[in-house]
Amino acid sequence: MIAALSTLLVFQLLGEALVRALGVPVPGPVVGLALLIPLLAWRPAVLAMVRPTAQTLLQHLSLLFVPAGVGVMLHLQRLGDEALAIGVALVLSTWIGLVAAALTLQALMRLTGRSTAAKDAA
Repeated sequence: MIAALSTLLVFQLLGEALVRALGVPVPGPVVGLALLIPLLAWRPAVLAMVRPTAQTLLQHLSLLFVPAGVGVMLHLQRLGDEALAIGVALVLSTWIGLVAAALTLQALMRLTGRSTAAKDAA
């Protein structure tokens, strides 16, 4: 378990170092995970070593949401005061995301030559 945890932390550190060195606006742990994935695919022994530790961490992932919940409770009055702005931002961002996804899918279908079911039926 120590070796697996060390492996995960080393790749997180590598990701953080790359992000800071290159000034890329991506979280360091995401870059570290992107660096770890090829290693896991290339060396199944590393995957077998890391898997139990990763599963244990994922089982306790909900504990990481406790600080966020405390923050919400701490700023509950402010959230209430700005509920309309927060609600509008949530609804608009959801709709914008859905439209962007639909347009992207439509463009990709056009690029790959696939048509929609409605066009095929007509």
